[in-house]
Amino acid sequence: MRKKLLVLFALLACLTVLASGIASAQEGSGAATAELRDGEGNLVGTAEFVEGPKGVAITVNVQQGVEPGEHGIHIHESADLSDPSFESAGSHFNPTDAQHGFENPEGPHAGDLESITVAEDGTAYYQTVNDRITLGAGENSILDGDGSSLLIHDMADDYRTDDDPETGPGMTGDRIAGGEIVAAAPGDLAATGGPNLMLIGAVAIGLLLLVAGGGVALVRRLLRRRA
Repeated sequence: MRKKLLVLFALLACLTVLASGIASAQEGSGAATAELRDGEGNLVGTAEFVEGPKGVAITVNVQQGVEPGEHGIHIHESADLSDPSFESAGSHFNPTDAQHGFENPEGPHAGDLESITVAEDGTAYYQTVNDRITLGAGENSILDGDGSSLLIHDMADDYRTDDDPETGPGMTGDRIAGGEIVAAAPGDLAATGGPNLMLIGAVAIGLLLLVAGGGVALVRRLLRRRA
């Protein structure tokens, strides 16, 4: 009988830890998406952003519309993509007033990313983690009041040029595709690679009810024996 009680208490302790973990994950996680289009509005690809303990994981899928080769890709300071040239998106996201480039001693911008390589068939799968941005609150949030956007450029990033009169930061040239970064609904977390908190919660509740039912039955048996 004592062993059964210990098992029940152990299960209850595990459920408590699990519930705490779920709460922490929900508070610390976030997700966002972007549809990447060219200057004529044609869909080029998609991007997903998922915040985790090491930063924001960024996944980009390019399906068409971008020339093969290496291209600069950055997060820009505004979600305004009304200009077909994407100049309305403003400069790179740079809340700390750094200079551009991973190889720049005064850099990088918070929105700087490694270049994306498009294959000969016009497709690309790209993943990186950026620990200088957040999807939550604060000055490094890319989901602030005026939003932000993800832009793909014509040329590769040299990772050190702060600005060039003709080609811009990183000497990446024209902005050829872009998408507004928008917050994903909580139910979309599983689709973007985040934890499926609803499923975890349902399992936890089911286990809790099961344990509670077993505990009630055990108490009833003990009372019957004493009677």
